[in-house]
Amino acid sequence: MTTTDKTPGIALITGASSGIGAIYADRLARRGHDLILVARNAERLGALAQRLTAETGRTVTPLVADLADKGDLRKVEAVLRGDPRITVLVNNAGLGSAVPLLQADVDAMEAMIELNVTALTRLTYAAVPGFVARGGGSVINISSIVAVAPEFLNGVYGGSKAFVLAFSQQLRHELAAKGIRVQAVLPGATATEFWDIAGAPIASMPQEMQQRVMRAEDMVDAALAGFDQGEFVTIPALPEAADWDAVETARQALFPNLSRAVPAARYGL
Repeated sequence: MTTTDKTPGIALITGASSGIGAIYADRLARRGHDLILVARNAERLGALAQRLTAETGRTVTPLVADLADKGDLRKVEAVLRGDPRITVLVNNAGLGSAVPLLQADVDAMEAMIELNVTALTRLTYAAVPGFVARGGGSVINISSIVAVAPEFLNGVYGGSKAFVLAFSQQLRHELAAKGIRVQAVLPGATATEFWDIAGAPIASMPQEMQQRVMRAEDMVDAALAGFDQGEFVTIPALPEAADWDAVETARQALFPNLSRAVPAARYGL
């Protein structure tokens, strides 16, 4: 993580009251970061802040906000713009769905896009100019394996996480030379409340699928190890990093031929 003086600075984490966000809070506090924890649940957020302060001695500030509420979102943006001690943004807050596309409520899908796409984008826009001005900073975006395998769950959810990956790719492309680290984390099935909210509790999964669900602690520890190793895309469950490298190499091989003056010969025009 980027260091502004002798400390690694403040990490602001969204969706921090439970699950993946709460584990990131624990791990980053133990790495020496002070924290700003953003979530809707004031009681859980306060309890986590108190525990982490007691256990780590770090300054942990709860910031109660619903990122689906425009006023609350602007409040968090203002903190990101106004506090030069912030060196890390973890965009973890998000919604998911396992409901088939045509059975899903379109208003619920719109709300998911607002949180997974719009809020993440606005918070990144709020943080990055300050990082650039200060010569360093890190953005960790929690995407999902459905970014590359949208057939697994709801299509709008997959599309929203594909946005997170694509957005992260362009951020990295534009900002790497400015000292900004960008990481996209693509978890597979992870043991959090996500599944209950998405309408597919882990207990209702086939036994074979339940055995493929990763502990949230292991997922975050692997993601941070990937960050330390300099990975841009971290897929904690993927045994061979070379498999992702092959996908990226194939994608980049398309670049010279994606835009040409004439259609491909196979169209017979």
